[in-house]
Amino acid sequence: MTQATIDATIARGAAQGVARRGGRGVKPKLGRDDWIMRSAMVLIAAFLVVALVLPLYTMLSKSVQDKAGEFIGLTNYAQYFGTPALFASIYNSLFVAVISTVVTISLAFFYAYALTRSCMPGRSLFRGIALIPILAPSLLPGISLVYLFGNQGMLKELLFGHSIYGPIGIVMASVFFTFPHALMILVTALSISDARLYEAATALRASRMRIFFTVTLPAAKYGLISAAFVVFTLVITDFGVPKVIGGQYDVLATDIYKQVIGQQNFEMGAVVSVVLLIPAVIAFIVDRIIQRRQVAQLSARAVPLEPKPSRRFDATMLAFCAVVGFLIVGILGVAMFASLITYWPYDLSLSFRNYRFDLMDGGGWESYWNSIEMASWAALIGTAVIFCGAYFVEKGRGFAAGRVLFQLLAILPLAVPGLVLGLAYIFFFNKPTNPFNFLYGTMAILVISTIVHFYTVSHLTAVTALKQMDPEFEAVSASLKAPFYKTFWRVTVPVCMPAILDISIYLFVNAMTTVSAVVFLYSADTTLASVAVLNMDDAGDIAPAAAMAMMIVYTSAAVRLVHALATRGLARRTQAWRRR
Repeated sequence: MTQATIDATIARGAAQGVARRGGRGVKPKLGRDDWIMRSAMVLIAAFLVVALVLPLYTMLSKSVQDKAGEFIGLTNYAQYFGTPALFASIYNSLFVAVISTVVTISLAFFYAYALTRSCMPGRSLFRGIALIPILAPSLLPGISLVYLFGNQGMLKELLFGHSIYGPIGIVMASVFFTFPHALMILVTALSISDARLYEAATALRASRMRIFFTVTLPAAKYGLISAAFVVFTLVITDFGVPKVIGGQYDVLATDIYKQVIGQQNFEMGAVVSVVLLIPAVIAFIVDRIIQRRQVAQLSARAVPLEPKPSRRFDATMLAFCAVVGFLIVGILGVAMFASLITYWPYDLSLSFRNYRFDLMDGGGWESYWNSIEMASWAALIGTAVIFCGAYFVEKGRGFAAGRVLFQLLAILPLAVPGLVLGLAYIFFFNKPTNPFNFLYGTMAILVISTIVHFYTVSHLTAVTALKQMDPEFEAVSASLKAPFYKTFWRVTVPVCMPAILDISIYLFVNAMTTVSAVVFLYSADTTLASVAVLNMDDAGDIAPAAAMAMMIVYTSAAVRLVHALATRGLARRTQAWRRR
């Protein structure tokens, strides 16, 4: 038989095989590992459906029902938009969100510019100072501003007769707690600039100002837009700041709280939640589009920009960062001082009287330990669930439709405000007919809501780490017929350990500081530290509220320190393969 005959026979057999399969290509044969991974991914997806999709659907249904549960269409919405006091909250929310966004982005951009484009001393120190607000609940800046500019504040004259209780206080406190979020995005945007553009502009004798407007801003525009939408979403959905320092200035977040807690009008609370959900979803969608376009702008030929020393410029940037850093540390320092004085403003002697939480209305030391427990469980269980889910999506074979659906479920929590999620949990889990009703009022529901609320960022972190791993790990494992879980435990987990630790610390710190996601869900036995701050402030115990807020800061900082030490130690053991 000639070679031509052999080739023809092989080609004919291949064509017949394709014809028998309906014209499709060869599909990989699925083994036990593939089915296990798919089943596990489906289980995690089912968790997200039960813990996110169904509660949101229940809340949307509640907004078109009356108190008897009968469908009434858009009657509740008509009543809401027909009530001037309620409708004004939309304008108020948009107003403070826009002003806060403009101020925060302006400050964060120049701060990031100083960190990335100057040779000023202490850049690492200033970067660390800028991240301090992440460790504190959003209630803390509101409490500090009361001590600074309240009716008996230290610097109340600086407001020239204006009240801190209202839009001024909301904007100032919002800038404090959103600043690090904007800064991290803008530092990344400014760090990827192409030095060749600046060399060309310098060769053309362009002035420093012209280079800034024609090269720097266009290169960072996507980061600016993304940061702006992140800040806008954080401010418009935040509950802690307007609750503490908003006074009579109503916004959507406080309207939800008043309708549910104050008036027990759950239907109208659902309506306000839907209204609050709309700008959050729009901002989320736009931010996703902007981020995709930003990735498309990256060039493999880009040359990193190295800043050159300039005495005048470096001194100017140092002065700016020093002022902003002083304000950040000052806000934290005021809260610390308030927690240690005996009785403001009459007895300024230092004592630990305000830390006797068990003697205060609204919270006790049990609340603090509940937060530690809840944050620990959220970090432990959440990290395991989120990383495994990301692994099954990223490393699984086939099942394209299921993986796309899972990615959609994993991204969805980022568009849902915590207050909306908490109210949705009331409607869903508090139903006697719900088989998961036993979770309501327990520590478990607080852990679940926290994991779901902060799922997206953790998932994206895990996916990014997994994408850095060569697929040959799985290919070699399959060729050696080793079960996937051995490769996962012996190779994937050690290699991705820095990302895993980042996810765990992210979940822990956010669980300690969050208010909006849990304010509707705690019971008498599961009061949390952040909720205790809110309750003590409502009861007029502002100094003890500051003390509890500082306990959250101390705990978050300590855990961050332990995380940094653990990361450094584990990096030497698990990341040696990166060094050649």
